[in-house]
Amino acid sequence: MSDGTGVAKDPKVIDGKAFAEGLRAKLARQVATLKEKHGFVPGLAVVLVGEDPASKVYVRNKGEQTKASGMASFEHKLDAATSQADLLALIDTLNKDPKVNGILCQLPVPKQIDPQAIIDAIDPDKDVDGFHVVNAGRLATGGKGLVPCTPYGCLLLLKDRLGDLAGKHAVVIGRSNIVGKPMAQLLLNESCTVTIAHSKTKDLPGEVRRADIVVAAVGRPEMVKGDWIKEGAVVIDVGINRIEKDGKGKLVGDVDYASCYPKASAITPVPGGVGPMTIALLLNNTLIAACRQHKVALPE
Repeated sequence: MSDGTGVAKDPKVIDGKAFAEGLRAKLARQVATLKEKHGFVPGLAVVLVGEDPASKVYVRNKGEQTKASGMASFEHKLDAATSQADLLALIDTLNKDPKVNGILCQLPVPKQIDPQAIIDAIDPDKDVDGFHVVNAGRLATGGKGLVPCTPYGCLLLLKDRLGDLAGKHAVVIGRSNIVGKPMAQLLLNESCTVTIAHSKTKDLPGEVRRADIVVAAVGRPEMVKGDWIKEGAVVIDVGINRIEKDGKGKLVGDVDYASCYPKASAITPVPGGVGPMTIALLLNNTLIAACRQHKVALPE
């Protein structure tokens, strides 16, 4: 197997970067179809409050990829001293703007702002992060909500690798509202048997050893060891942690890649695994939201 450059690719490694590139290319074609047939393009508004360096890079990447897909990008960069009332007023304006189909407020926000209040203020039908309680409820009850981007990306990678997931035993390590809980719900909706493990789980390694699918989303560098993994399991590593190694900064996941790789039938690397999927699925959610708001079918 080659990546087109003559360099052999490891079939065991799940290439999220390549998958995301393919998804963005499809999105660009769909956006072009919407513009040609229906006379509109989806619009994504991203709000950044303050100067968090990682958030600034992430917002810039979102803007670039939004424009590259042919969508309209609306960036709102606010001072770190912005009040909650002023931010809520901006959200209200964006909720009412027909050109804005998706709204994302980049987290974290400064301490004077309650992040939950901001999430709650976003119109659920424009909540492309999928964090609003209405979208969480829709996911839990099988409704047509907007699904959180990272777990949705994980699901697509799993289905691309395994096909039908029905009957698989999946262990999700982590119970956050952003990844763990929606990931478990998505897997349940695919007819997996799902275990949610966390810091209070007794015999965590033993629980993980039973899994056909392991999704690690705890934010602890290289916590999941190779002897936790059942032979032939598929391992999805959501974690992105910066550590010092050999005097240099290095990005690692929540999975000890070196020891888990030999046991797994497929595994995501860090970086280049789940990470690239998040923005691609954000754009996908924006496309879905725009089609629903305009009451047109999603282009093929």
